[in-house]
Amino acid sequence: MVTLISFIILLGILIFAHELGHFLAARLGGVGVLKFSLGFGPKIIGKKIGETEYVLSWIPLGGFVKLLGESGTEELPPEDEKRSFFKQPTWKRLLIVLAGPVFNFLLAIVIFFIVYMYGLPNLIPVIGEMPPDSAARAAGLVTGDKITALNDKRITYWDEIKPIIKESKGNDVKVLVLRGQEEKVFTVKPKLSKAKNIFGEEESTYLIGVSPAGKVVIERKNPVMAMLSSIGKTWEISKLTLISVVKMIEGVISPRTLGGPIFIAQVAGDQVKEGIIPFILFMAILSINLGVINLFPIPVLDGGHIFFYLIEMVTRREIPLKIKEISQQIGFVVLLMLMLFVIMIDIERLNIKPINDVLKFFK
Repeated sequence: MVTLISFIILLGILIFAHELGHFLAARLGGVGVLKFSLGFGPKIIGKKIGETEYVLSWIPLGGFVKLLGESGTEELPPEDEKRSFFKQPTWKRLLIVLAGPVFNFLLAIVIFFIVYMYGLPNLIPVIGEMPPDSAARAAGLVTGDKITALNDKRITYWDEIKPIIKESKGNDVKVLVLRGQEEKVFTVKPKLSKAKNIFGEEESTYLIGVSPAGKVVIERKNPVMAMLSSIGKTWEISKLTLISVVKMIEGVISPRTLGGPIFIAQVAGDQVKEGIIPFILFMAILSINLGVINLFPIPVLDGGHIFFYLIEMVTRREIPLKIKEISQQIGFVVLLMLMLFVIMIDIERLNIKPINDVLKFFK
C-alpha cells in the first residue's frame, strides 16, 4: 500500500508540474484552455471553472492540457479565433509547448533548493584506508589525517578533492593536513590509474590513493548558494541523462537498465520508507529525466512539436497537417513499443517464474 500511494503521489506531482507549465504559458499567451487533466481514462472527479474543466482521472500515468483550437481543424466562432492555439504565431506555440519540460526542471530546482537549505550529510575530508602503493602513503600521509587544503585551495568536504587532483594532470600537489592539533604540509605526486566511471567504462585518471574515513557532517547552504547549487545540480543531472541515452545507443549501457512504472513504483516505495528527503530527491531526478526526454525530437513528445515549430520558423512555411499527423502516428507506435519493452523488463525484475518462462519467448 505504501508503494502504491508513494507512486501515485510521485507521478501526480511530476505530471501536475509538467501540465501546469503548458497551462500557465497558454493562459499568459491568451490561448483558451478547455481541459486540465491529471491522469487518463474515466473521470474520478471534475469541476468546470470558467471555460476550463479540471479533471482527475483513474489512470495516473500521464495527463494533458486541451487547448482551444489546438488541432487546427475545429470550426470556431470569430470571437474565439484569436484565442485559438493554432492561430498563434509559431514562436508563441513553441513557448507554450516548451513550458512543460521547463516546469519539470523548475520543480527539480525547487526541490534541490529546499533540501540544500534543510541540510544534507556530506563526507568530511578525513583519510581512511590507503592501499600499499598509494601516492599519499608514500608522501607521508596517514589514516586519520584531515585534508584542509590542496594547492592552497581550502577543502571542506571530501568531494572537493577529486577535481583538484584531476586538474593537476600528474604534477605535484601541495597537501595541507591537520594531524591531531598540528598542521603538516606534504607534496604528493598523483599516479595515473585505471578506474571505472559511473557507466562502467574503464578510463585513466590521476589519483593519490586515498579513501574517506566515512565521517559526515550536515551541510546547510545559505539561500544564494542553495539556489546556485540547485541550478548546477539540475544541469549536471540533465547532462548525465543525455550522456546515458548516448551510451545506451552505443551499447555501453544495457537497455535493461531502463525502468518502467513498476520499477519506479518499487523505488518510490523504498525511498519513502527511508524518509521524505530521499523520496523528494528521487522525485527531482525523475522530474529532470522527464524534462530531458520530453525534449527529444520525437513526434508525440513536446520535443517533436518544438522540432516542427523550429523548422517552420526557419523556412517561414507551415508544415502540412498530413505530415504532422503521420509523424505523430509513427511517434506514438515507437513510444508504445518502448513502453511495452520497459514494462517487460519491470515484470522480469519481479522474478516470478511462470511470467519469466513466458517472457523467454520474446528474447
